[in-house]
Amino acid sequence: MSQKKHVIKLATVFSGIGAVEQALIRLGTPFETIFACDNGERPIDVDYESEINKIRKMSGAEEKRKYADNLYAEKSRKTNFVKQSYMANYKIKDNNYFEDVKLLDGTDFKGKVDLFVGGSPCQSFSVIGAKGGFNDTRGTLFYEYARLVKEIEPKVFIYENVYGLTRHDKGKTWSIIQQVFSELGYHYTFKILDSRNYGIPQGRRRIFVVGFKDESAYKKFSFPKEIDLKYTMQDFLEENTAPGSLQSVNGKLVKINNKKGEPEERYYLSEKLKAYCLSPGTKNFMHADAKIDLQVARALLSTMGNSHRSSVNNYVTTNGKVRALTIREAHRLMGFPDSYKIVVSKAQAYKQAGNSIVVDVLINLAREIIKAEEWN
Repeated sequence: MSQKKHVIKLATVFSGIGAVEQALIRLGTPFETIFACDNGERPIDVDYESEINKIRKMSGAEEKRKYADNLYAEKSRKTNFVKQSYMANYKIKDNNYFEDVKLLDGTDFKGKVDLFVGGSPCQSFSVIGAKGGFNDTRGTLFYEYARLVKEIEPKVFIYENVYGLTRHDKGKTWSIIQQVFSELGYHYTFKILDSRNYGIPQGRRRIFVVGFKDESAYKKFSFPKEIDLKYTMQDFLEENTAPGSLQSVNGKLVKINNKKGEPEERYYLSEKLKAYCLSPGTKNFMHADAKIDLQVARALLSTMGNSHRSSVNNYVTTNGKVRALTIREAHRLMGFPDSYKIVVSKAQAYKQAGNSIVVDVLINLAREIIKAEEWN
């Protein structure tokens, strides 16, 4: 008689378009989303300290969520496009999607979460002080992530951020972050992982911190071994793999047929725009060259919908003409198979893809966490 699989109780903040949810789906690992939280980059003007104090006095997570939702309805006329994408692709019990990490009371979920995942925007570190420790991070979005770890006490957490975080403010920021994770009582380790080493042809380095409540599980954990890259960016292009043809089988992205597609005309550059986009970068750009048709894509940016010079964006040649990546290709290069529904505008879709974590990196990471925790 086969043993029933452990259902992972998942919670995420800065949830984006659900990279870890997609990873678990592609792995075939059963999970239940306890909550997700993302405001879709819609800042509101409220006294957060006063509001969270009010929220803490309310009688349950549902009442608190509705109160925060009403605050957003009153203070912002903008649509949460991230939530639209998330809700179109994933199920959440009792609609536990929260609008704002600063208005989320983690005590409602204490002991109810196996895996807690998130990564605060890197801009939040500019105000971190010099003394160190948990309280020194107040006023930053990292503080909110750490606060929720403290309140929820998940069995495992994953914290992700840009790899340059370790060098921010001459290493002071990273020292404080490490001290905070230690103060929270977790056994943790960290490593910079590059997407190209885990199946996706994109040079995207990110730091991953993995923390365990249980020391024995921590001792059994190791970061995933690198694997050979079998795809190039060209394999992910629509003219070589038609929309609907790139799917996930047993956790791997595979072409289910050799059907070819045709990118929409809107992605092609005019002669004037091409002259600008193919001009070399300046000292303000990440690269000085103007190479296109790369086999391994440069790191996708949330601003890739803008007409950057090719020293920043990824441009390709199709039918003898230069074009930008399509929104489907951008999602593929973040590890989202064609079964993922894109329900927002072109500009929003680019932004959401560029802000995401690469799914395939999380797949390999999740395998090692599941093994260490014995969630079989």
